[in-house]
Amino acid sequence: MAPRAGGQTYGFPMYCASWLPLAHIIKPSPSADVVVDADASPAPSSPPPRPMVVLGGGGGEGRSGVPNALVVAALDPAAAGAPPALSPEPVFRLGTEEQVPYRMAVHPRGDGVLCAFPNGCRLVRWESPEGDNPHSLVLRSDQEALVKLNDVGLQLAVSFSGEGSILATGGEDGHLRVFKWPGMETVIEEPDAETSVKDLSFSSDEMFLVVNRSSGPSRVWDLKSSEAVANLPREQGEIFGFCRFSTKSDNSQILFVTAMQGDYGKIISWNTTSWTRIGSKKVTRDAISAFSVSPDGTLLAM
Repeated sequence: MAPRAGGQTYGFPMYCASWLPLAHIIKPSPSADVVVDADASPAPSSPPPRPMVVLGGGGGEGRSGVPNALVVAALDPAAAGAPPALSPEPVFRLGTEEQVPYRMAVHPRGDGVLCAFPNGCRLVRWESPEGDNPHSLVLRSDQEALVKLNDVGLQLAVSFSGEGSILATGGEDGHLRVFKWPGMETVIEEPDAETSVKDLSFSSDEMFLVVNRSSGPSRVWDLKSSEAVANLPREQGEIFGFCRFSTKSDNSQILFVTAMQGDYGKIISWNTTSWTRIGSKKVTRDAISAFSVSPDGTLLAM
């Protein structure tokens, strides 16, 4: 089957994806720091690197013949009459043997990609020689970085805080773990064998973490005190799904939570000072399988 316009396939089903923070990954060319004569003609500037995305997935542990891999792909600019599209050939491919990456979180300051596999988590770091050629970017697995998460089972939610100083993971077994990064000192640990962690989100000021589980309320954690400060209740028939903090134009924050209620998918908004429900809107009659908020908080995507 041919990919849709603007899309691309790489030979395996994809379960996770994230944009790469190239400004923190690609080393500047040494020539950028050279002082030139004021009367000399300026050296031609190199074009900025194309945006890149890391994709993870595969065929699983069986003998399906479908590989498990992480792929880095570049976004090609739009051609005449066509939208931008991912490059037909990946910039780099890293095989993950019998382990399929189901979830990922990219460190916002360039420390690497945390991948959640069926048995636990692994950190994959990138290497780029000097210069701004994105085609030189490669990935390598760091076996020592996440010893505390090596054998914790499948993590259904993984996320770094906005500045990258905190890491949170939530397991299929219901175990929530929050660490300082990169030292991996424990900030919060909450086991709950009766539920699974479905999603989690950091506030932009790194003060709060919201956690959604397969049942029960959304729980708000204060990251300074490591205490739960609010439980956001469901209305009758609601099943919470995704959660995302968003910053408004006045720099205040709002929390969005998706929910299914009967045949309808809805988005609920919460005040982040009083932790009260301030809005709710039915948006679809289909299941909400993904959710994101634009950086300026003006757009929601699902």
